[in-house]
Amino acid sequence: MTHIVAIAGALRAGSFNLRLARAIASRAPAGTTIDVATLHGIPLYDGDEEAKSGVPASVTALKEKVASASALLLVSPEYNSGIPGVMKNGIDWMSRPAADIARVFKGKPVGIVGATPGPAGTRLAQTAWLPVVRTLGMAPFFGAALYVDSAGKVFDEQGDVTDPKTEERIRTYVEGFVAFAGALAERASGARTS
Repeated sequence: MTHIVAIAGALRAGSFNLRLARAIASRAPAGTTIDVATLHGIPLYDGDEEAKSGVPASVTALKEKVASASALLLVSPEYNSGIPGVMKNGIDWMSRPAADIARVFKGKPVGIVGATPGPAGTRLAQTAWLPVVRTLGMAPFFGAALYVDSAGKVFDEQGDVTDPKTEERIRTYVEGFVAFAGALAERASGARTS
């Protein structure tokens, strides 16, 4: 059984990225579950606060979800041609304390997708995530790309995908990412038993 955590990187209730995360989750192949998580309740990172009170409960809960998952999917908006601060903040918190980085992230398959109302997709944000995921030791998936542009025309008010081409791209991406995560898990399992 493959279990994936998909983190929606925007806080807005009607976020296109939350809609995309849910669309991906609803198209998980048999034998796969995708748990959609949000960043609500995670405070801004403050080293003094961490030293005084430790890692907040909201961060610990999300971190444990990611640590126990087979793979991670970052469903990232693009703000001003880059990574959204709220999402980077969540990842930064989950890397605390530094001794937990390997347990939570090392070798974890990670996919990066995103949706935007603009015409260029989220290519720049997805590229900007690569140094972060590599620094944390994750294994990025490059077998397919999923940049959803003109998202206001792709999702209806209920969050359902209305564009057939986007529907097909979502299915292709999910199937490829799940296969990638499964292959990495199989390789890791084989390495442990040999």
